[in-house]
Amino acid sequence: MSGSLRRVFVDPNLRRIQLAFFGSTLGDWAYGTAITVWAYSVGGATAVGVFQGIRFVAVAIAGPIGATVADKVSRKRWMMTTDAVRAVLVSGAAISIGLGGPPAVVFVLALASTMVGASFRSAQAGLIPQLVSTPDELTASNAVAANLEPIAQFSGPAIAAVLIGVLDLEVVLWLNVASFVWSWALVAGVRVPPGREPEPVEDQREEPGFLREVTAGFAEIARSRDLGVVSLLAVCQGLIWGALTIFTLMLAVDVLETGPEGVGYIDSVLAVGTVAGGLFMLARVGRGRLGRDMALGVLGWSLPLVVLAIHPAPVLILAAMVVIGFSDAAVNLGLDTIPQRVAPERVLSRVFAAVESSLIASMALGALAAPIAVHLVGYRWATAGLGVAVVAVVAASWSQVRQMDRRLVEPDHLATLRSVDLFASIPSPVLETLARRLERVSYAEGEPVLLEGESSDRFYLILSGSVEVTQDGRLLRVEGPGEFFGEIGLLRDVPRTATVTALETTELLALERDDFLAAVTGHSESASLAEDVVSQRLAV
Repeated sequence: MSGSLRRVFVDPNLRRIQLAFFGSTLGDWAYGTAITVWAYSVGGATAVGVFQGIRFVAVAIAGPIGATVADKVSRKRWMMTTDAVRAVLVSGAAISIGLGGPPAVVFVLALASTMVGASFRSAQAGLIPQLVSTPDELTASNAVAANLEPIAQFSGPAIAAVLIGVLDLEVVLWLNVASFVWSWALVAGVRVPPGREPEPVEDQREEPGFLREVTAGFAEIARSRDLGVVSLLAVCQGLIWGALTIFTLMLAVDVLETGPEGVGYIDSVLAVGTVAGGLFMLARVGRGRLGRDMALGVLGWSLPLVVLAIHPAPVLILAAMVVIGFSDAAVNLGLDTIPQRVAPERVLSRVFAAVESSLIASMALGALAAPIAVHLVGYRWATAGLGVAVVAVVAASWSQVRQMDRRLVEPDHLATLRSVDLFASIPSPVLETLARRLERVSYAEGEPVLLEGESSDRFYLILSGSVEVTQDGRLLRVEGPGEFFGEIGLLRDVPRTATVTALETTELLALERDDFLAAVTGHSESASLAEDVVSQRLAV
């Protein structure tokens, strides 16, 4: 665990991102509590309910739209932009409340702030892979976030309660403004390594159009089996999460006999489990299986419901909340990391936003369906039915989860690719994809690999042995392990400019034309290095 923490906080870029995330999240939760208290004071429970319902819908819609922008521009600049705009909007709400302005103004500003910030996490999810060098660093960064988030979620409302009681409600809003300034300053200090930020590239497979761009994340989920199963597990968790908002209230009133305020006690126990689970997952970085851990985490949300349906005793209620909280970290780590590892970089933020929107929508559905189910079949059957249904979904998807984990194991030859200057600046998730698409080929002594004048279709990297490169019978150079050839015809879109022949038994790694071009030309430093190599070799 200490190694994972050190890995993240020693790196100045990852440290800044995580501290920005923590400060901003803490301020948001404090702000959410303050707005809820204010809404109740001006319109009662109805105002709170209506505002929260509209807020959930707004986040689900605004998230994919903002993520589309994040995928098209610098994700770092987009995060800074959302911080700055939210600071202005929340400042306006604080001033309006302080001056006794119309409630409608505050509601509009609060809703606008929520919509602007809906894509912050998806932009962050797309930025972090540009800052890490290995899959373990990516997982460690997300594991740290999984620990920081619950701390912010529960300390933010506590701080808000104290400030509202001791000072005034507007102070909490100004605290949120300060958290956005804090986040903006930290993100501004992040330095994306040269060439890591992708060049904007239009997707030639899709016709341009606003709707296509905004729904590209959902389309990618539909195309990818791995992203599909992650989204399915997210929906399962969301359904239970939403239903629990109703079930825990019923347990507090009918079983614990504490009244509605007992929900606070239940949430506190759940928080203890969440922190413990986060520490456990932090210790498992590099040793776990993201997909299976996520699926087991969803089981950790569903099986306690079955137990509570059978025997909802007070001790079992508290134990169930600990198990659910403990399981939450595994689910969150998979939700954050798996899309970063398997989604194409050009739509990464949109994929993350699509998964998040699916989660939010399923939470809303769970909260709406739970009271109806309780009314129709009773609490126990409603709880058991949801728990058993989710267990069945996880069981049905288990085979796909195991296949995904096999694909997420670090591929062969990743270190070899990373050692080549041409690929060194490419983000780790993109490099992983390339490594999985490499084909190992072997040539005997004297056998030609390429012939001058033939069509250019592949890039080659030498694993072992050696080759000679000739042009019109003239020897240009001899290459050995770690060197490469075949890039000129691909980058210049011309037939092969030379003949390459194996001087001994030679093992090569071959990469198809489209995969090579997408990776190298999509990152400025790699493209520049590739052009330098081409220019030098053509000058000989």
